[in-house]
Amino acid sequence: MTRNFDFDEIIDRRGTASEKWDKYEGRDIIPLWVADMDFRSPPPVIEALHERVNHGVFGYTAPPAGLAAAVIASLEAEYKWQVKKEWITWLPGLVTGLNVSCRAVGEPGDDVITFTPVYPPFMSAPPLSGRNVIKVPLACEDGRWGLDLAALEAAVTPKTRQLLLCSPHNPVGRVWSRAELTALDAFAARHELVISSDDIHAGLVLEPGVAHIPIATLSPETSRRTITLMAPSKTYNVPGLGCSFAVIEDDTLRRAFRKAMGRIVPHVNLLGYTAAEAAYRHGEPWRRELVEYLRENRDLVEREMTALGLPVARVEATYLSWIDVRSTGIEDPVAFFENAGIGLSGGSDFGLHGYVRLNFGCRRELLREALKRMRVALEGMPRR
Repeated sequence: MTRNFDFDEIIDRRGTASEKWDKYEGRDIIPLWVADMDFRSPPPVIEALHERVNHGVFGYTAPPAGLAAAVIASLEAEYKWQVKKEWITWLPGLVTGLNVSCRAVGEPGDDVITFTPVYPPFMSAPPLSGRNVIKVPLACEDGRWGLDLAALEAAVTPKTRQLLLCSPHNPVGRVWSRAELTALDAFAARHELVISSDDIHAGLVLEPGVAHIPIATLSPETSRRTITLMAPSKTYNVPGLGCSFAVIEDDTLRRAFRKAMGRIVPHVNLLGYTAAEAAYRHGEPWRRELVEYLRENRDLVEREMTALGLPVARVEATYLSWIDVRSTGIEDPVAFFENAGIGLSGGSDFGLHGYVRLNFGCRRELLREALKRMRVALEGMPRR
């Protein structure tokens, strides 16, 4: 296909205070760890930011009316989800939203249940909020990760008040099916749980024929007991601008959420608002081409890892591959691959030792070089 956007462009991020790249300053290590893509943001986003900066005044800023309208239109177009403006609460980040959700539901000492492996804040937000975290392992059959509903039922307690859901799931890359979401919804209803769903990767579904379903859209009853957390940050590569939002239909739950924010959670900065509105209004052509490019990167990683005999989860969404390296016998996979010139995230951070997470949101030649380094390092290991 003819591309209008150059995802192969070489952009030097070193020395820009990039968390991703400056972690390895002065070392020949390709950083494929934190969930931050190396591509320029969509041109309309960059143009909108230039225009706002040229205005030259950076005072306190309310959420622009046009942004709420753009988000509402996007949710309607993508998911046939009819959201009202008053349901939206703006946040400076998704992690903030997870922590606020834990504080907004129940009381200190209550239990919050989630699935592992999972993005680390899912495990840290409950204890930071005075709640106990209950970790339910996902099941993996024939390389495909899924829900273990029996384990979920066995783990729930009389003090459980909330289910934290990662949808699509980071790091295993699953887009939960309607049947899976319906089962979770029934579980939550049976135990009177609020569902807090992190849908930050919803715009990055790579698998043809697969569609993301926000769990709140299953039924009016589900919507009334769900907090949905979303953001343009992953989809349009603007995580450093910190603009996210919660969609909460129920008035009582929304008031509790906003009360938990109190005067502690800061406002979104004006450039975050600006980027978000431009992304939702004008970023769709860029997003479509990005998804095509990421799909090819995903397939490349999958082929290379399979050739090395390393099981890798099929990435239905996100730009993150979850790779099983247990068969290698490597004690510290992160250190091993850093010594080989590749910076990956360790499975232990996500609650499961023996895995690594690889961010393939980068130009393809850089990815090829990283995969080559991985292959050389693994083939050079002594045979067990």
